[in-house]
Amino acid sequence: MARCTAPVRGHHSAEARANCPACGGGNYRSNHGSNYGMYSPPSYNPSSSNSGSGSSSRSSTNTAKPRWSSTNSSVIYTTQEVRALTPIRNSVEELAAKPELDLRDVFLCHAWDDRQEAAKELHDLLESQGVSVWFSEKDVLLGVPLLRAIDKGLANSRIGLVLVTPALLKRLRTEGIADKELSVLLAGERLIPVVHNTTYEKLREVSPLLASRSGLSTEENENSIKAVAVKLAELVKI
Repeated sequence: MARCTAPVRGHHSAEARANCPACGGGNYRSNHGSNYGMYSPPSYNPSSSNSGSGSSSRSSTNTAKPRWSSTNSSVIYTTQEVRALTPIRNSVEELAAKPELDLRDVFLCHAWDDRQEAAKELHDLLESQGVSVWFSEKDVLLGVPLLRAIDKGLANSRIGLVLVTPALLKRLRTEGIADKELSVLLAGERLIPVVHNTTYEKLREVSPLLASRSGLSTEENENSIKAVAVKLAELVKI
């Protein structure tokens, strides 16, 4: 009995099948049964090729849509940002499931020198997005010990933001109040460094532990601190 040559030569065309001693001519159906058809190689789709500029390939691997971002959101996250923020989001959701806790959305840790500039700008942008922020400039009342107020603010906030600026780096070197706040914030999975007007490399020189926490940087966002505020607002909203 003639043997089919398809496993070796393949019936990629009518001519190949005609030259097969088993399937040639009208013997194909009788030898293989009526449920088999001719093999067709997969078609080439130019749109799926990685050739060309490669921009679509880069965007698909370097950006991601986090599960907490709404379908109609236009905010773009890098894959690294999504990885860094996912544990924070998990903590937000866990605390949101406890309505008996009256918590602020975020605690804003910053250097004293930034209180009227970068820290206030971030605070105002977050509040404009509907985020409740513990901010020393408005939440520490006259006559209340600062450290006690900070302890209360930390305990009553879902997550902590650390605004990393040149001023904060200077304060960390002297182990001021900001350093004490960080000690509490670093103890859990609820801390997001926001690097502004400096770099992670410079932060690593002062605080390797804080620099080991991935966060957000205004350098990597088109609209600087405003874009960061929008991402943070999406992160904490339930």
